[in-house]
Amino acid sequence: MTHSLTFDAISETTPGQKWAARWQRSWPAYEAWFVARGGDSGPDRAACVAALEKYMPELVPVHAQLTALAGGSDRAACFLSTWCPPSYLGGCSLAVATSKDDIRLVRNYDLSPDLNEGLLLHSAWTGRRVMGMVEFLWGLSDGINDAGLSIALAYGGRQETGRGFGITTILRYVLETCDTVPQALRALQRVPSHMPYNVVVADASGAAASVEIYAGGGAKVQPRLVATNHQTDGSTPDRGAFTRTFERSDHLDGVLSGGCTPSTLASRFQEAPLRQDRYGEGFGTLFTAEYQPLRRHMTLHWEGVVWEQSIDAFEEGSRVVRYGSGNISGQAPAGDIDWVKIGMEYAAGRQPDWRSFVPGWKDVA
Repeated sequence: MTHSLTFDAISETTPGQKWAARWQRSWPAYEAWFVARGGDSGPDRAACVAALEKYMPELVPVHAQLTALAGGSDRAACFLSTWCPPSYLGGCSLAVATSKDDIRLVRNYDLSPDLNEGLLLHSAWTGRRVMGMVEFLWGLSDGINDAGLSIALAYGGRQETGRGFGITTILRYVLETCDTVPQALRALQRVPSHMPYNVVVADASGAAASVEIYAGGGAKVQPRLVATNHQTDGSTPDRGAFTRTFERSDHLDGVLSGGCTPSTLASRFQEAPLRQDRYGEGFGTLFTAEYQPLRRHMTLHWEGVVWEQSIDAFEEGSRVVRYGSGNISGQAPAGDIDWVKIGMEYAAGRQPDWRSFVPGWKDVA
């Protein structure tokens, strides 16, 4: 069985109709998930805005613009703030390789194809150009800014929660306000996350760091420039055997200690055990993202196919990836996905059969 996901590259300097169109497309599923997981019982709109004003004031005007484009409801405002949101899962592997004249941050994004927005967004919402893979409609799972600062996240391995923001909004904030790794570390230590995550950052000076982020606040720099889905505080990760988090971490240590160069790091992420193919189980590698801080450049990789983009020469477009077939095209799959039904299925803790949500879609042998 082949799974499919459409990736779109969109550029919009300020929040506008392109973002609004993505909201209309994705909000039904997110709203179903948010309501079913108790989002309406969380902090009210005033508390969510107050949290943004306290921790990330530079994003308050952007949040207001996005909320207005989303229709202005209290639910939309609370959802977009990502202050104390419902918990969620993920995967991913991260690493940074450096040399005297190059540095690259590479990540595998591991999840179900049904749960990724497939959006690469180029923007200048606070006046700074930022490019990255979108999560929760305006946050980022990974990205780079016009100073060359690059960042990516991996699930920290536990569903423990505390008072804090969704990590993807924090990554957006770092890229909107920071130039260097030291600045990014201060932001990550100051802004609380609602769940544990592992974050890797790199900048154009050649500096890099790996950080463990804790639920409710706090961050600790780690000695290794790798991260998967567990932390070093003695905690036991959820689904550790299923995600092979320790195996992937040890493998990355071996890759870096074995003399892997920055230019060859991305190719190593295309190999087992880093690359995952269990799409039907909700854990497959959807893309490999390679960031080059010195060039302010990124490349998306899929089974030998690449899509290059840069802060200075961004090109809009689309790619359809059919996992397992090696087929990438510019044609969207037939029918429209029933995002509301998907959201309700995942909110109920079930793994949906993606084929039942795409009218007219046929299995590909």
